[in-house]
Amino acid sequence: MKHTGTPPSTPLCLLFDCDGTLVDSEILLAEVMAEILPEFGLPFTARQYMDEFRGVRFQTIVQTLEKRFQALAADQFSQLEAGMRARMEARMRARMEARMRAELVAIPGMSAALDHLSSHPKAVVSNGPERKIRCALESTELGHHFTDKLFSAYTLNVWKPDPELYRKAAAAMGHAPQQCVVIDDAAVGVEAGLAAGMHVIHLNHFPTEETTPEGAIGIHHADELPAAIARLSVQETA
Repeated sequence: MKHTGTPPSTPLCLLFDCDGTLVDSEILLAEVMAEILPEFGLPFTARQYMDEFRGVRFQTIVQTLEKRFQALAADQFSQLEAGMRARMEARMRARMEARMRAELVAIPGMSAALDHLSSHPKAVVSNGPERKIRCALESTELGHHFTDKLFSAYTLNVWKPDPELYRKAAAAMGHAPQQCVVIDDAAVGVEAGLAAGMHVIHLNHFPTEETTPEGAIGIHHADELPAAIARLSVQETA
């Protein structure tokens, strides 16, 4: 696809998801949720998170589970009170931050890929809170690539798969949607990027289980990212 509004000298703006894209945090989060949610009466497994809920807002997961268990056992299950939900999320965040600071690593090959892409403007666009984004970047020493260009759904009050999160980030970066590339590993992020009218690169860690949607570019490893961006850049100026 050629976008005639992009001057040849303008590098594409790269909008990175955080969890599972920049940092290898998804299994940590899955394990923490598998500990916390059952403590509040919601049966949950790490496998369930990885299979069904990767990248999804925490409160959306809770609400989905509540509806599911109400339907299965309406006489035994009642919705969590707002105060209990807040305590549950606070406990989950604290436990997750401790594990991130102790265990978190960057996605293999991502640091080198970011070095190769140093000429492109970049931002992190995440469904997570800003504190979690900062913790992830500090723990993996990736923060210098983004010069504090961080866009949290909790700050902007809009969550993927709503495309408005990526649109707001692009506008703040001074780029039109067609000048942006979304790099995301989760279905909700890929969907949001496509709906926002942006180029989308799907970092697909599970190619035997997940299909890259039509319109997105699928890659399996971070070391493939610079070449994919280069091809998009040539395509833009052709």
